[in-house]
Amino acid sequence: MDTARLDQARAALRRHGVDALLVGPSADLRYLVGYHALPLERLTLLVVPAEGDPLLIVPALEEPRARDSGADQLVTLTSFTETEDPVALVVEHLEAADATARLAVQDRLWTAFTLALQGAIPAAAWVPGSSIMRELRLVKSSQEIRALREVGAAIDAVHAQVPGLLRVGRTEAEVGRDISELILREHDEVNFVIVASGPNGASPHHETGGRRLEQGDAVVVDIGGTRAGYCSDMTRNYVVGEPPGGYAELHRVLEEAQDAAVAAVAPGVAAGVIDRVAREHIADAGYGEYFVHRTGHGIGVEEHEEPWIVEGNDLVLEPGMAFSVEPGIYVPDRYGARIEDIVVVTDDGVERLNLRPREVLVAG
Repeated sequence: MDTARLDQARAALRRHGVDALLVGPSADLRYLVGYHALPLERLTLLVVPAEGDPLLIVPALEEPRARDSGADQLVTLTSFTETEDPVALVVEHLEAADATARLAVQDRLWTAFTLALQGAIPAAAWVPGSSIMRELRLVKSSQEIRALREVGAAIDAVHAQVPGLLRVGRTEAEVGRDISELILREHDEVNFVIVASGPNGASPHHETGGRRLEQGDAVVVDIGGTRAGYCSDMTRNYVVGEPPGGYAELHRVLEEAQDAAVAAVAPGVAAGVIDRVAREHIADAGYGEYFVHRTGHGIGVEEHEEPWIVEGNDLVLEPGMAFSVEPGIYVPDRYGARIEDIVVVTDDGVERLNLRPREVLVAG
């Protein structure tokens, strides 16, 4: 990494009239300096002033990890011992911490740390860090798109092996463990594994458990990992033997809705329109009440980030924005289905980053 992202953050601070950005352990910290910090009870904080040099404050026992990440090549690194007050180091570095200071605090910094900082700088005005970070992360660079394309191919390779894992008598958890091993062959880490069989498929975020696969089960498999700092996320649907009654028609509607939503992606289109296209197709087919979540979410250094593909979001899509398109239909106590691909807005349309077949695949 180089200092380009920090330079962009400082420029955004000046545009927004904010004096400094305070970033704790998070995807934002990884994005800016490449440090995957542990979310500890000890403060880790990157201080990025609009004017002046950035400072990364870490606990002394974490300093070796911070240096191994290369963050000390981008910012000044300082550590504190168990008996020192790290908040005092923040105050010392913020020369503009007076009645006119406006400070942006990263959205997921622990409340205890935010309150301590506010108590130490009581006259400052505080704004969400997302006001700065969203414009940096919303549109991906060509290098980021290449990373997303590569991690998309990696999760495609995992899904290609899933049918052989789904056999009558195996538990969801057993299948999930095998999938995790496959993800690690193609990724640096596993982010999540959802294996939802039979009636469990009607729960979009089902926690993979002890249910054993049965003949005739429909199975939702939603999986993702991280590779070279960027995330994959992909969902496909499988059946063990013959599909249950009504499932083939439901899945056909879902395929059409997902295809229509992807086809609607283009520069100048509002994010909410993509949701509307998918939702109207599903509703017209009589399944509207069973589509219970938004159509998609952004992806990059986090598996869920902006833009949100949901009705009412008037954000205009631009080339370089990356997000999922994942309509779903969930029939309580019977089955569910979701088709999810990551797409990128191009100069004249859209590119799918997941290329596995979208029809129902027979397992076993």
